[in-house]
Amino acid sequence: MPFPIKTCALCGEEFELKPGKPGFANRCPSCSEPDEEKSDESSLDAGDSEMNAERRPAMRNLLYRKDS
Repeated sequence: MPFPIKTCALCGEEFELKPGKPGFANRCPSCSEPDEEKSDESSLDAGDSEMNAERRPAMRNLLYRKDS
């Protein structure tokens, strides 16, 4: 079975979407490379962890509250 041909969302170049391709499924390998480097260097900010800590109880209350 041949691999599906996709069009890159950034540059418009056509490429084969192969299993295990790094990066996004809608981007060609050359456009996906810079995103990989950024993800390796990035770390969580203190603001993100604080925001996530506040989101957890709110989501738990929304999901598990009893509607009467």
